[in-house]
Amino acid sequence: MPSTTRSTGHRAHGARGAGESAKVLPADVRQMHRSLVLQELYKSEPMSRADLARATGLTRVSISEVVGDLIELDLVSELGTRPGARVGKPAVLVTVKYDSRTIVCLDLSDETEFRGALINLGGEIVEYDSIRLNKERGDAATERVIALARQLVEKATAPVLGIGIGTPGVVNREGIVRNAPNLGWKDFDLTAAVSAALELPAYVANDADTAVLAENTFGEGDGAGLMLVQISHGVGAGILSDGILLRGAEGTAGEIGHVKVTDDNVPCPCGRIGCLEALVAAPRLRTRIDGKDTAHAAQELAAAGQLLGTVLAPIVQALGLFDVVLFGPKELLDGPLLAATEETVNATTTHFSDRPVVLRMAALDRDGVLIGAAAHVLGGELGLS
Repeated sequence: MPSTTRSTGHRAHGARGAGESAKVLPADVRQMHRSLVLQELYKSEPMSRADLARATGLTRVSISEVVGDLIELDLVSELGTRPGARVGKPAVLVTVKYDSRTIVCLDLSDETEFRGALINLGGEIVEYDSIRLNKERGDAATERVIALARQLVEKATAPVLGIGIGTPGVVNREGIVRNAPNLGWKDFDLTAAVSAALELPAYVANDADTAVLAENTFGEGDGAGLMLVQISHGVGAGILSDGILLRGAEGTAGEIGHVKVTDDNVPCPCGRIGCLEALVAAPRLRTRIDGKDTAHAAQELAAAGQLLGTVLAPIVQALGLFDVVLFGPKELLDGPLLAATEETVNATTTHFSDRPVVLRMAALDRDGVLIGAAAHVLGGELGLS
């Protein structure tokens, strides 16, 4: 992957504990070498073993062993010799076998359904699936997650590398959902639950964090300074600054949906009143424009955009961001809401340059969380980052 940002998903099993020996074993070195070679081959032109030795700094003997291992694992294949006449033995080219594994990816951010996809190693979606929701929460929501993951595993025609999940709510580095009010999860180890049910490695991360990684890796984002604002069942943001995903000590960075923006008695799923999420989440936006003509609906969406802009402005100012992406239903966001948000942000910030803050819709559209979830699995299982 071309991105240098760091994944936040967490595998359910297999990590060495802090109290265990830090000694580097031969197996660890072998795995690091495999990841290094895969990183060079990933999304690049086919390379010879000599090319890989030069690119990685490993010896040709080590490269031959690593490439042999990867061929045996069916992750890499030989394509034949490089075209063109050359003196000496022709170089045999190798490349990643992108269809040799499947990644099961889930997006739990929508208010009406859980979406899923089978994605190959190249980040290409092979097949979609979904499961409808009827306001399930807690254990019932968990059952729906596992059911969708199982449906996708059963449809896979290649070995499943792992399961990646983007979920709303606060998710810590261990993949535990600390709080997801809309799904009724609190201090819930979704990672372990899914991994145990499917007997596969699982990675769980916040949906906005997942989507911002995808926008940077596969979309049009610049990891030097990018904020992705997800508006769906809830409202949250993923922020990249200087190539680093900002998470916060408790994983709460980007939880902008629970900033209080009004004293009106508007209840929020978090239990408070007047939160941004209570006024700007997708279900609330639909209610605000329901039954209104085009002009009045535009006024309601613009008012929501102004509220959003007032919350985003100090974040944009403090972090020096210029690229802000909205991710969610285009019919709600791409129009008066987007324009009003951008106008409000630029009217209330000063970047001491002639460059304005640009708000745009995410390049990856609805698939950002799914593709970002695949990136977490690729990082955790193959060392691709």
